[in-house]
Amino acid sequence: MSIAARKAREKENLKTLILQGAKKLFLERGIEHTTIRNIADEIDYSIGTVYVYFKDKNAILHDLHSIGFQELGASFQVLFTIEDPMERLRKMGQYYIKFAIENSEMYDLMFIIKAPMEVIESSENEDWDEGIGTFEALKNTVNQCMDMGHFAGHSLEPLSFMIWSLVHGMCCLEIRQRTKGVGFCSPEAIIYDGYNEFLKILEKL
Repeated sequence: MSIAARKAREKENLKTLILQGAKKLFLERGIEHTTIRNIADEIDYSIGTVYVYFKDKNAILHDLHSIGFQELGASFQVLFTIEDPMERLRKMGQYYIKFAIENSEMYDLMFIIKAPMEVIESSENEDWDEGIGTFEALKNTVNQCMDMGHFAGHSLEPLSFMIWSLVHGMCCLEIRQRTKGVGFCSPEAIIYDGYNEFLKILEKL
């Protein structure tokens, strides 16, 4: 391996180490209570070293945000072996909820807090590539359902947005603990029960 290749690998490894340290602290302390100094201390490097790779905490959040979408996309891969698009659509929501609940801090970062979007808005490319890819996967599945005669009279993009928004809303309410204290009979299962009720409606369309 050449010196240049070795240095490039070492640089990439250090960047990965920073991201891993940041993610660990975000999960333990929460995003708002984690600083660049905390991250530097976590990986035993100087603050200056962290700033070589990331201009601020928002830039770190943005990279983790992208990693989160890669992980969500990876969890979706098994779905694309399902030929029936309606079955795939049902499973897509279930996998989405499972990912959100099991990765609540990451989901918060991906979809709720604004910091990663501020990095996108300040860059030359204002397109939200990760969001586009995720929405296109849903929209393509809905479109295939329409091709098979489902959702007659509905418009593809608004319907896809409605489905995403509904599932996302349930995930947000659960993650931010807004489902607690409302008096649900089974608060620990309300998100899954609610999604199953939505599927019953979906079957009639």
